[in-house]
Amino acid sequence: MCLAIPGKLLANYEENGVSRGRIEFGGIIREACMDFLPEAEIGDYVLVHVGFAISRIDEQDAEETLAYLRELGTLEEELGNLPEHTVENSPPESQGLFAAKPAGVQQ
Repeated sequence: MCLAIPGKLLANYEENGVSRGRIEFGGIIREACMDFLPEAEIGDYVLVHVGFAISRIDEQDAEETLAYLRELGTLEEELGNLPEHTVENSPPESQGLFAAKPAGVQQ
């Protein structure tokens, strides 16, 4: 099953003409396309489905949904097998997907 996962937008930038965002999903950080949500601002919570941010969501609903997904053991399954970047273990730009901070990243 494929779910839309709520996460907090940490950074916005453009890459090859595509609006991108760095998003935290309960401590796990991934990138997503932001083209469908040009109005999203850093600090907003967004729903991400198959790599695309598709709508904004309020913080309370996002946190409740993340808690349910963790309880079901679905959060990690839905986020895939990409190298994990967590808020606790290192700055995301220091390794893996974020080895080079894209030009124009807002934090």
